[in-house]
Amino acid sequence: MDTPKKQIPPERKALYYGGMALIGIGLLLFLSTFFTFMANFGNFDNFEGRAQSEGARALGGMVLMVIGGFMMNVGARGWAGSGVVLDPEQARKDVEPWSRMGGGIVQDALSEVEVVKKLENRLDSPEPQIKARCQKCQTLNDETAKFCNQCGAAI
Repeated sequence: MDTPKKQIPPERKALYYGGMALIGIGLLLFLSTFFTFMANFGNFDNFEGRAQSEGARALGGMVLMVIGGFMMNVGARGWAGSGVVLDPEQARKDVEPWSRMGGGIVQDALSEVEVVKKLENRLDSPEPQIKARCQKCQTLNDETAKFCNQCGAAI
């Protein structure tokens, strides 16, 4: 069951990490508003001009965070996978590397569980089962059975 592993295109990786950088810059701009407000607390010189400047910086930071989030979403899932392009077939192709990776993580976690290992070993190499045939009705019974499951005769 060897399927070719598809890699995420470098353009989508760049879009994803570019969006992450925009979110970081936007967050810094937004939070810097609070620091400058606290630094100038009680100083009412040119208050209106500073308030407008800080408000614009906070709004610009929020806009950058929204744009960065959109870019990360498109980078992670592709245009169709993120819902920008309505093409279900292309959406499956766009999301395939991420869904394969998620399935791989689950498979790795399950491979560590002892019960799953035993079940896999049992499925890989089934043990031969020995049966005993009843002399009266010819029904196959487990080798440890003392009486037939069909007719009840002693085996």
